Amino acid sequence: MRSTRATAAVERLNARSSEVRYSMVRTAEELFYLTQNAGFEAPVKLSDALELDDFVRFVNAYGPQKPKRISKLDVAFEKQLKKKE
Repeated sequence: MRSTRATAAVERLNARSSEVRYSMVRTAEELFYLTQNAGFEAPVKLSDALELDDFVRFVNAYGPQKPKRISKLDVAFEKQLKKKE
């Protein structure tokens, strides 16, 4: 199924967002757009109809971003680099 990547991208967005829920809509032309669920109101359309790759790129960049994990070794290495400068 072509929409698996798009569905996974929306699930990741929902995992990053605590208050707002998002969903995707697939058109008959195999295009996708992102919507924000608005409770009892009609969903809010957040993007234009996009091709699959463009839609996944848009959803991955939308909303809050997950902070990058940094290990203790990375922190120590950064300190060493700052000392050399």
